[in-house]
Amino acid sequence: MVRSASAITLDAPTLTLGDDGVLPPARDGGDYGPDDRSPDFATRLRRARLGMCVAIAGIVMIFVSFTSAYLVRQGLPTLDPRTDALVRDWIPVRLPNLLLINTCVLLVSSLTMALARRQVAREVALVRFASLPGTSAGHEPRISWLTVTVFLGLSFLTMQWLAWRELAASGFYVGTSPSSSFVYLLTGMHGMHLLGGVLALLAAGAAPLLHRPLNSQLIILDVTGWYWHFMAILWIYIFCLLEFAR
Repeated sequence: MVRSASAITLDAPTLTLGDDGVLPPARDGGDYGPDDRSPDFATRLRRARLGMCVAIAGIVMIFVSFTSAYLVRQGLPTLDPRTDALVRDWIPVRLPNLLLINTCVLLVSSLTMALARRQVAREVALVRFASLPGTSAGHEPRISWLTVTVFLGLSFLTMQWLAWRELAASGFYVGTSPSSSFVYLLTGMHGMHLLGGVLALLAAGAAPLLHRPLNSQLIILDVTGWYWHFMAILWIYIFCLLEFAR
């Protein structure tokens, strides 16, 4: 018996929009995760780090210009209106010893910042491990390194204010001389940027209260950690500049 089979022609497959008017999420990896339409963790982290690098580059340019002005102003004389003669009005400022203690505080906070990031990364790993069938992750009391870092940052700002009071008690105010003006300018600008870092740390600490995903918390803490380490390096640079180039 001979059977006949008819040929069936299939049209090329087409993509249609879903009910919400957008294409369905990709399932084969790429820049998007399997369960949502947002970039995956690696892509989001790379973008956040790139943005932080751009911000840090802008801050570096600001302090490079301040450094240039500081060094040039040291060698420039000024005109004395009483004698119509050029005189040097640059008076070396002896920095308070409290600033050296402040440097140690900021270095320790940089260490606790690294521990805080590792702590959140470990929590992310534990959550992923606990999601596997037949496994569970225990929770044990631990130190919140993020809280310690915030406390050290606020302590730095407080001691910075006390150092300014010590300078004022020694007779060095903002307008006393160009040298004292630069001391207040450099340390004050660093303090303002460090305060921004403290606010970023508080935002990172509030992320769990806002029920943000752990991956998002890790990204926030990672880029904030980059910024915090940069603030520590910047302060060491400022301290050495004011101490050895006065």
